[in-house]
Amino acid sequence: MELNPLTAISPIDGRYRSKVKTLARYFSEMGLIEYRLKVEIEYFITLSSWGLTHLPELENTQQELLRDIYRHFGEKEALYIKEIEKITNHDVKAVEYFLKEKMELFQMDAYKEFVHFGLTSQDINNTAIPWLLKDFFQDEYVPLMRVLIEKIRILAIAWKDIPMLARTHGQPATPTRLGKELMVFVERLEGQALLLQQIPFKAKFGGATGNLNAHFVAYPQVDWVGFADHFVGSLGLERSRFTTQIEHYDHLSALLDGIKRINTILIDLTRDMWQYISMDYFKQKIVSGEIGSSAMPHKVNPIDFENSEGNLGLANALLEFLSAKLPISRLQRDLTDSTVLRNLGVPFAHTIVAIQSLIKGLEKLELNQAQLEKDLHDNWAVVSEAIQTILRRESYPQPYETLKGLTRTHQKIDAENIQEFIRGLPIDEALKAELLAITPFNYIGVDLF
Repeated sequence: MELNPLTAISPIDGRYRSKVKTLARYFSEMGLIEYRLKVEIEYFITLSSWGLTHLPELENTQQELLRDIYRHFGEKEALYIKEIEKITNHDVKAVEYFLKEKMELFQMDAYKEFVHFGLTSQDINNTAIPWLLKDFFQDEYVPLMRVLIEKIRILAIAWKDIPMLARTHGQPATPTRLGKELMVFVERLEGQALLLQQIPFKAKFGGATGNLNAHFVAYPQVDWVGFADHFVGSLGLERSRFTTQIEHYDHLSALLDGIKRINTILIDLTRDMWQYISMDYFKQKIVSGEIGSSAMPHKVNPIDFENSEGNLGLANALLEFLSAKLPISRLQRDLTDSTVLRNLGVPFAHTIVAIQSLIKGLEKLELNQAQLEKDLHDNWAVVSEAIQTILRRESYPQPYETLKGLTRTHQKIDAENIQEFIRGLPIDEALKAELLAITPFNYIGVDLF
Protein backbone atom coordinates (compact mmCIF):
# COMPACT_ATOMS: atom_id res chain seq x y z
CA MET A 1 0.00 0.00 0.00
CA GLU A 2 1.16 3.50 -0.79
CA LEU A 3 1.32 5.81 2.21
CA ASN A 4 -1.54 8.30 2.35
CA PRO A 5 -3.92 9.57 5.07
CA LEU A 6 -6.02 6.41 4.70
CA THR A 7 -3.12 3.95 4.97
CA ALA A 8 -1.05 5.74 7.63
CA ILE A 9 -0.59 3.81 10.86
CA SER A 10 -0.53 6.89 13.05
CA PRO A 11 -3.64 9.11 13.13
CA ILE A 12 -1.26 12.10 13.10
CA ASP A 13 -0.39 11.26 9.50
CA GLY A 14 -3.81 9.79 8.83
CA ARG A 15 -7.09 11.00 10.31
CA TYR A 16 -5.60 14.22 11.69
CA ARG A 17 -3.27 14.97 8.78
CA SER A 18 -5.25 18.01 7.63
CA LYS A 19 -5.07 19.50 11.14
CA VAL A 20 -1.32 19.15 11.63
CA LYS A 21 0.18 19.15 8.13
CA THR A 22 1.99 22.45 8.83
CA LEU A 23 4.03 20.61 11.47
CA ALA A 24 5.70 18.53 8.77
CA ARG A 25 8.05 21.42 7.99
CA TYR A 26 9.56 20.96 11.45
CA PHE A 27 9.18 17.34 12.54
CA SER A 28 9.16 15.25 9.37
CA GLU A 29 12.27 13.56 7.98
CA MET A 30 12.33 16.19 5.26
CA GLY A 31 11.97 18.96 7.83
CA LEU A 32 14.92 17.65 9.87
CA ILE A 33 17.05 17.33 6.72
CA GLU A 34 16.28 20.94 5.79
CA TYR A 35 17.26 22.25 9.23
CA ARG A 36 20.47 20.19 9.16
CA LEU A 37 21.26 21.75 5.79
CA LYS A 38 20.59 25.23 7.20
CA VAL A 39 23.02 24.60 10.07
CA GLU A 40 25.74 23.29 7.71
CA ILE A 41 25.38 26.28 5.39
CA GLU A 42 25.24 28.93 8.11
CA TYR A 43 28.22 27.34 9.87
CA PHE A 44 30.29 27.40 6.69
CA ILE A 45 29.32 31.03 5.98
CA THR A 46 30.30 31.99 9.55
CA LEU A 47 33.67 30.23 9.21
CA SER A 48 34.30 32.24 6.07
CA SER A 49 33.17 35.55 7.58
CA TRP A 50 35.56 35.00 10.51
CA GLY A 51 38.42 34.37 8.06
CA LEU A 52 38.88 30.80 9.24
CA THR A 53 39.03 29.07 5.85
CA HIS A 54 42.38 30.56 4.76
CA LEU A 55 40.57 31.37 1.57
CA PRO A 56 39.04 34.64 0.39
CA GLU A 57 35.93 35.53 2.37
CA LEU A 58 32.73 34.62 0.57
CA GLU A 59 31.15 37.49 -1.27
CA ASN A 60 27.55 38.42 -0.38
CA THR A 61 26.33 36.97 -3.67
CA GLN A 62 28.05 33.65 -2.86
CA GLN A 63 26.55 33.62 0.63
CA GLU A 64 23.06 34.22 -0.74
CA LEU A 65 23.61 31.57 -3.39
CA LEU A 66 24.32 29.07 -0.64
CA ARG A 67 21.33 30.21 1.41
CA ASP A 68 19.11 29.77 -1.64
CA ILE A 69 19.84 26.04 -1.36
CA TYR A 70 17.74 25.80 1.80
CA ARG A 71 15.36 28.61 0.85
CA HIS A 72 14.28 26.60 -2.18
CA PHE A 73 14.64 23.20 -0.55
CA GLY A 74 11.86 20.79 -1.47
CA GLU A 75 10.87 17.16 -1.72
CA LYS A 76 13.05 16.58 -4.79
CA GLU A 77 16.18 17.65 -2.91
CA ALA A 78 15.20 15.67 0.19
CA LEU A 79 14.72 12.50 -1.87
CA TYR A 80 18.10 13.02 -3.48
CA ILE A 81 19.76 13.29 -0.06
CA LYS A 82 18.03 10.07 0.98
CA GLU A 83 19.56 8.41 -2.10
CA ILE A 84 23.00 9.56 -0.97
CA GLU A 85 22.21 8.17 2.49
CA LYS A 86 21.64 4.73 0.99
CA ILE A 87 25.34 4.78 0.07
CA THR A 88 26.75 6.50 3.15
CA ASN A 89 24.39 4.80 5.61
CA HIS A 90 24.72 8.05 7.55
CA ASP A 91 22.06 10.74 7.46
CA VAL A 92 24.17 13.77 8.40
CA LYS A 93 27.03 12.78 6.10
CA ALA A 94 24.52 12.59 3.24
CA VAL A 95 23.62 16.25 3.87
CA GLU A 96 27.31 17.18 3.87
CA TYR A 97 27.90 15.43 0.52
CA PHE A 98 24.82 17.06 -0.98
CA LEU A 99 26.10 20.50 0.00
CA LYS A 100 29.55 19.74 -1.43
CA GLU A 101 27.96 18.76 -4.75
CA LYS A 102 26.09 22.05 -4.82
CA MET A 103 29.33 23.94 -4.14
CA GLU A 104 30.95 22.24 -7.11
CA LEU A 105 28.08 23.50 -9.27
CA PHE A 106 28.65 26.99 -7.87
CA GLN A 107 32.39 26.74 -8.60
CA MET A 108 33.30 26.82 -4.93
CA ASP A 109 35.35 23.60 -5.03
CA ALA A 110 38.21 25.15 -3.07
CA TYR A 111 35.94 25.63 -0.05
CA LYS A 112 34.43 22.13 0.00
CA GLU A 113 36.49 20.65 2.81
CA PHE A 114 35.44 23.44 5.16
CA VAL A 115 31.89 22.08 5.03
CA HIS A 116 31.34 20.21 8.33
CA PHE A 117 34.84 21.29 9.39
CA GLY A 118 35.78 19.91 12.83
CA LEU A 119 32.21 18.79 13.56
CA THR A 120 30.50 15.62 14.67
CA SER A 121 26.95 14.71 13.63
CA GLN A 122 25.51 15.85 16.93
CA ASP A 123 26.80 19.38 16.41
CA ILE A 124 24.41 19.44 13.47
CA ASN A 125 21.54 17.48 15.04
CA ASN A 126 21.71 19.22 18.42
CA THR A 127 21.62 22.58 16.70
CA ALA A 128 19.04 21.71 14.03
CA ILE A 129 16.55 20.26 16.52
CA PRO A 130 16.44 23.21 18.95
CA TRP A 131 16.27 25.52 15.93
CA LEU A 132 13.24 23.76 14.45
CA LEU A 133 11.70 23.52 17.93
CA LYS A 134 12.12 27.27 18.42
CA ASP A 135 10.45 27.95 15.06
CA PHE A 136 7.58 25.55 15.83
CA PHE A 137 7.12 27.06 19.26
CA GLN A 138 7.09 30.66 18.00
CA ASP A 139 5.21 30.13 14.73
CA GLU A 140 2.70 27.40 15.62
CA TYR A 141 2.28 26.68 19.32
CA VAL A 142 2.34 30.16 20.87
CA PRO A 143 -0.09 31.74 18.33
CA LEU A 144 -2.57 28.87 18.76
CA MET A 145 -2.37 29.10 22.55
CA ARG A 146 -3.05 32.84 22.30
CA VAL A 147 -6.19 32.11 20.27
CA LEU A 148 -7.37 29.61 22.89
CA ILE A 149 -6.68 31.89 25.85
CA GLU A 150 -8.40 34.80 24.14
CA LYS A 151 -11.39 32.59 23.33
CA ILE A 152 -11.75 31.66 27.01
CA ARG A 153 -11.28 35.29 28.06
CA ILE A 154 -14.03 36.52 25.69
CA LEU A 155 -16.48 33.98 27.13
CA ALA A 156 -15.43 34.86 30.67
CA ILE A 157 -16.09 38.56 30.10
CA ALA A 158 -19.42 37.86 28.40
CA TRP A 159 -20.56 35.75 31.38
CA LYS A 160 -18.82 37.64 34.18
CA ASP A 161 -22.10 38.61 35.87
CA ILE A 162 -23.85 35.25 35.54
CA PRO A 163 -24.33 33.76 39.02
CA MET A 164 -23.67 30.04 39.25
CA LEU A 165 -23.86 27.44 41.97
CA ALA A 166 -20.35 26.32 42.85
CA ARG A 167 -19.65 22.71 43.66
CA THR A 168 -16.86 21.63 45.97
CA HIS A 169 -16.39 17.88 46.40
CA GLY A 170 -19.27 17.64 43.93
CA GLN A 171 -21.65 19.16 46.47
CA PRO A 172 -23.52 22.52 46.33
CA ALA A 173 -21.29 25.28 47.69
CA THR A 174 -21.06 29.06 47.97
CA PRO A 175 -22.28 30.61 44.68
CA THR A 176 -19.76 31.96 42.20
CA ARG A 177 -19.79 33.67 38.82
CA LEU A 178 -19.52 31.71 35.60
CA GLY A 179 -17.13 34.23 34.07
CA LYS A 180 -14.80 34.08 37.07
CA GLU A 181 -14.60 30.29 36.84
CA LEU A 182 -13.42 30.63 33.24
CA MET A 183 -10.94 33.34 34.21
CA VAL A 184 -9.37 30.81 36.57
CA PHE A 185 -8.15 28.98 33.47
CA VAL A 186 -7.06 32.17 31.74
CA GLU A 187 -4.87 33.04 34.72
CA ARG A 188 -3.43 29.54 34.98
CA LEU A 189 -2.65 29.28 31.28
CA GLU A 190 -1.13 32.74 31.03
CA GLY A 191 1.07 32.07 34.05
CA GLN A 192 2.40 28.80 32.69
CA ALA A 193 2.82 30.20 29.18
CA LEU A 194 4.95 32.99 30.63
CA LEU A 195 7.15 30.46 32.44
CA LEU A 196 7.42 28.39 29.28
CA GLN A 197 8.65 31.32 27.22
CA GLN A 198 11.53 31.89 29.64
CA ILE A 199 13.11 28.51 28.81
CA PRO A 200 16.00 28.98 26.37
CA PHE A 201 16.49 26.77 23.33
CA LYS A 202 19.88 25.20 24.01
CA ALA A 203 22.21 23.80 21.37
CA LYS A 204 25.33 21.66 21.62
CA PHE A 205 28.14 22.75 19.32
CA GLY A 206 31.55 21.59 20.47
CA GLY A 207 32.98 18.77 18.39
CA ALA A 208 33.24 15.04 18.94
CA THR A 209 33.20 15.07 22.75
CA GLY A 210 32.40 18.70 23.48
CA ASN A 211 35.89 20.22 23.74
CA LEU A 212 36.32 21.61 20.18
CA ASN A 213 39.36 19.33 19.87
CA ALA A 214 39.52 19.23 16.07
CA HIS A 215 39.03 22.99 15.75
CA PHE A 216 41.71 23.74 18.32
CA VAL A 217 44.30 21.34 16.93
CA ALA A 218 43.92 22.88 13.44
CA TYR A 219 43.90 26.53 14.55
CA PRO A 220 45.09 26.81 18.18
CA GLN A 221 45.28 30.60 18.00
CA VAL A 222 41.53 31.00 17.39
CA ASP A 223 38.99 31.70 20.18
CA TRP A 224 36.84 28.73 19.29
CA VAL A 225 34.64 29.06 22.36
CA GLY A 226 33.81 32.63 21.33
CA PHE A 227 33.25 31.51 17.76
CA ALA A 228 30.90 28.69 18.76
CA ASP A 229 28.95 30.95 21.13
CA HIS A 230 28.63 33.56 18.40
CA PHE A 231 27.53 31.09 15.74
CA VAL A 232 24.86 29.41 17.87
CA GLY A 233 23.64 32.80 19.09
CA SER A 234 23.29 34.01 15.50
CA LEU A 235 20.66 31.29 15.02
CA GLY A 236 18.62 32.58 17.97
CA LEU A 237 19.80 29.76 20.24
CA GLU A 238 21.99 29.47 23.33
CA ARG A 239 25.03 27.20 23.42
CA SER A 240 25.66 24.75 26.24
CA ARG A 241 29.38 25.09 26.96
CA PHE A 242 30.14 21.98 29.02
CA THR A 243 28.74 18.99 27.14
CA THR A 244 29.52 15.44 26.12
CA GLN A 245 29.04 14.47 22.48
CA ILE A 246 25.41 15.49 22.80
CA GLU A 247 23.31 18.24 24.32
CA HIS A 248 22.28 17.27 27.85
CA TYR A 249 18.63 18.11 27.03
CA ASP A 250 17.86 19.55 30.45
CA HIS A 251 16.26 22.68 28.98
CA LEU A 252 14.40 20.62 26.38
CA SER A 253 13.11 18.48 29.25
CA ALA A 254 11.94 21.66 31.01
CA LEU A 255 10.13 22.73 27.83
CA LEU A 256 8.42 19.35 27.55
CA ASP A 257 7.41 19.47 31.23
CA GLY A 258 6.07 23.00 30.75
CA ILE A 259 3.90 21.98 27.83
CA LYS A 260 2.77 18.91 29.77
CA ARG A 261 1.74 21.17 32.65
CA ILE A 262 -0.26 23.39 30.30
CA ASN A 263 -1.88 20.28 28.82
CA THR A 264 -2.85 19.17 32.33
CA ILE A 265 -4.60 22.51 32.88
CA LEU A 266 -6.40 22.02 29.57
CA ILE A 267 -7.52 18.53 30.64
CA ASP A 268 -8.96 20.15 33.76
CA LEU A 269 -10.82 22.64 31.55
CA THR A 270 -12.17 20.00 29.16
CA ARG A 271 -13.53 17.94 32.05
CA ASP A 272 -15.20 20.96 33.64
CA MET A 273 -16.82 21.97 30.36
CA TRP A 274 -17.94 18.39 29.77
CA GLN A 275 -19.50 18.36 33.24
CA TYR A 276 -21.25 21.72 32.73
CA ILE A 277 -22.74 20.41 29.48
CA SER A 278 -23.95 17.26 31.24
CA MET A 279 -25.52 19.51 33.93
CA ASP A 280 -27.30 21.38 31.13
CA TYR A 281 -25.56 24.68 31.95
CA PHE A 282 -24.59 24.80 28.29
CA LYS A 283 -26.31 23.73 25.13
CA GLN A 284 -24.25 23.03 22.02
CA LYS A 285 -24.90 24.69 18.70
CA ILE A 286 -26.33 22.20 16.27
CA VAL A 287 -24.34 21.77 13.07
CA SER A 288 -26.52 20.91 10.09
CA GLY A 289 -25.93 17.35 8.91
CA GLU A 290 -23.84 16.41 11.94
CA ILE A 291 -24.80 13.24 13.82
CA GLY A 292 -24.34 12.86 17.55
CA SER A 293 -25.21 9.20 17.91
CA SER A 294 -25.71 6.47 15.32
CA ALA A 295 -28.62 5.10 17.40
CA MET A 296 -30.11 8.05 19.29
CA PRO A 297 -31.18 10.88 16.98
CA HIS A 298 -31.69 13.41 19.81
CA LYS A 299 -28.09 13.41 21.04
CA VAL A 300 -25.56 16.20 20.62
CA ASN A 301 -22.47 14.77 22.28
CA PRO A 302 -19.62 16.92 23.67
CA ILE A 303 -17.21 15.23 21.26
CA ASP A 304 -14.84 18.19 20.87
CA PHE A 305 -14.06 18.27 24.59
CA GLU A 306 -13.74 14.48 24.66
CA ASN A 307 -11.43 14.49 21.63
CA SER A 308 -9.34 17.21 23.24
CA GLU A 309 -9.05 15.36 26.53
CA GLY A 310 -7.99 12.13 24.81
CA ASN A 311 -5.33 13.80 22.69
CA LEU A 312 -4.00 15.79 25.67
CA GLY A 313 -3.67 12.60 27.70
CA LEU A 314 -1.79 10.83 24.92
CA ALA A 315 0.47 13.85 24.39
CA ASN A 316 1.28 14.01 28.10
CA ALA A 317 2.22 10.33 28.24
CA LEU A 318 4.75 10.90 25.46
CA LEU A 319 5.98 14.19 26.88
CA GLU A 320 6.55 12.49 30.23
CA PHE A 321 8.60 9.74 28.60
CA LEU A 322 10.67 12.15 26.49
CA SER A 323 11.30 14.44 29.45
CA ALA A 324 12.48 11.58 31.66
CA LYS A 325 14.54 9.75 29.03
CA LEU A 326 16.40 12.42 27.06
CA PRO A 327 18.60 13.85 29.86
CA ILE A 328 20.06 10.36 30.49
CA SER A 329 22.95 9.11 28.34
CA ARG A 330 25.72 6.59 29.13
CA LEU A 331 29.11 8.23 29.62
CA GLN A 332 29.90 10.64 26.79
CA ARG A 333 27.03 9.45 24.60
CA ASP A 334 24.85 6.54 23.59
CA LEU A 335 22.47 6.44 20.63
CA THR A 336 19.16 6.11 22.49
CA ASP A 337 18.45 9.83 22.18
CA SER A 338 18.55 9.66 18.38
CA THR A 339 15.57 7.38 17.80
CA VAL A 340 13.64 9.01 20.64
CA LEU A 341 14.11 12.53 19.24
CA ARG A 342 12.60 11.43 15.94
CA ASN A 343 9.28 11.17 17.80
CA LEU A 344 9.45 14.69 19.17
CA GLY A 345 6.73 15.92 16.83
CA VAL A 346 4.18 13.30 17.88
CA PRO A 347 3.18 14.74 21.29
CA PHE A 348 3.24 18.25 19.82
CA ALA A 349 0.93 17.14 17.02
CA HIS A 350 -1.52 15.57 19.49
CA THR A 351 -1.34 18.78 21.53
CA ILE A 352 -2.17 20.90 18.48
CA VAL A 353 -5.12 18.63 17.59
CA ALA A 354 -6.35 18.88 21.18
CA ILE A 355 -6.17 22.68 21.28
CA GLN A 356 -7.99 22.94 17.95
CA SER A 357 -10.75 20.63 19.24
CA LEU A 358 -11.03 22.61 22.47
CA ILE A 359 -11.41 25.88 20.56
CA LYS A 360 -14.07 24.27 18.39
CA GLY A 361 -15.93 23.02 21.46
CA LEU A 362 -15.88 26.45 23.09
CA GLU A 363 -17.24 28.03 19.92
CA LYS A 364 -20.26 25.68 20.03
CA LEU A 365 -21.34 26.62 23.56
CA GLU A 366 -24.66 28.34 24.17
CA LEU A 367 -25.47 29.47 27.69
CA ASN A 368 -28.56 27.89 29.25
CA GLN A 369 -29.10 30.52 31.94
CA ALA A 370 -32.42 29.04 33.03
CA GLN A 371 -30.70 25.89 34.26
CA LEU A 372 -28.09 27.86 36.21
CA GLU A 373 -30.90 29.83 37.86
CA LYS A 374 -32.81 26.65 38.63
CA ASP A 375 -29.80 25.14 40.37
CA LEU A 376 -29.42 28.24 42.50
CA HIS A 377 -33.12 28.31 43.31
CA ASP A 378 -33.00 24.66 44.37
CA ASN A 379 -30.08 25.20 46.74
CA TRP A 380 -31.00 27.95 49.19
CA ALA A 381 -28.99 26.17 51.87
CA VAL A 382 -25.80 27.74 50.43
CA VAL A 383 -26.71 31.14 51.91
CA SER A 384 -26.28 29.65 55.38
CA GLU A 385 -22.59 30.62 55.19
CA ALA A 386 -23.56 34.25 54.65
CA ILE A 387 -26.11 34.24 57.47
CA GLN A 388 -23.80 32.67 60.06
CA THR A 389 -20.95 35.01 59.06
CA ILE A 390 -23.09 38.12 59.66
CA LEU A 391 -24.32 36.64 62.94
CA ARG A 392 -20.67 36.14 63.95
CA ARG A 393 -20.10 39.82 63.17
CA GLU A 394 -22.95 40.66 65.54
CA SER A 395 -21.56 38.34 68.28
CA TYR A 396 -24.60 36.08 68.06
CA PRO A 397 -23.95 32.94 70.17
CA GLN A 398 -22.90 29.83 68.22
CA PRO A 399 -24.10 31.00 64.79
CA TYR A 400 -22.34 28.19 62.88
CA GLU A 401 -23.93 25.51 65.04
CA THR A 402 -27.33 27.21 64.74
CA LEU A 403 -27.21 27.16 60.93
CA LYS A 404 -25.80 23.64 60.93
CA GLY A 405 -28.84 22.48 62.85
CA LEU A 406 -31.11 24.05 60.25
CA THR A 407 -29.37 22.96 57.06
CA ARG A 408 -27.90 19.54 57.78
CA THR A 409 -31.17 17.67 57.61
CA HIS A 410 -32.61 15.44 54.95
CA GLN A 411 -35.39 17.89 54.21
CA LYS A 412 -35.03 20.27 51.30
CA ILE A 413 -34.10 23.80 52.32
CA ASP A 414 -35.87 26.44 50.25
CA ALA A 415 -36.38 30.20 50.41
CA GLU A 416 -39.34 29.81 52.73
CA ASN A 417 -37.35 27.73 55.25
CA ILE A 418 -34.53 30.26 55.29
CA GLN A 419 -36.83 33.26 55.65
CA GLU A 420 -38.84 31.60 58.41
CA PHE A 421 -35.62 30.81 60.26
CA ILE A 422 -34.40 34.42 59.99
CA ARG A 423 -37.69 35.87 61.17
CA GLY A 424 -37.54 33.60 64.23
CA LEU A 425 -34.10 34.79 65.32
CA PRO A 426 -33.96 37.00 68.46
CA ILE A 427 -32.34 39.90 66.59
CA ASP A 428 -33.47 43.41 65.66
CA GLU A 429 -35.52 44.11 62.55
CA ALA A 430 -32.74 45.94 60.71
CA LEU A 431 -30.48 42.90 60.99
CA LYS A 432 -33.33 40.62 59.91
CA ALA A 433 -33.85 42.80 56.84
CA GLU A 434 -30.15 42.57 56.01
CA LEU A 435 -30.26 38.76 56.25
CA LEU A 436 -33.53 38.45 54.33
CA ALA A 437 -31.97 40.36 51.42
CA ILE A 438 -29.39 37.61 50.86
CA THR A 439 -30.24 35.11 48.10
CA PRO A 440 -28.24 32.49 46.16
CA PHE A 441 -28.43 34.92 43.22
CA ASN A 442 -26.71 37.86 44.91
CA TYR A 443 -24.41 36.04 47.32
CA ILE A 444 -21.65 35.90 44.70
CA GLY A 445 -18.78 37.81 46.30
CA VAL A 446 -16.72 40.64 44.86
CA ASP A 447 -16.35 41.34 41.16
CA LEU A 448 -12.81 40.19 40.42
CA PHE A 449 -12.72 41.59 36.90
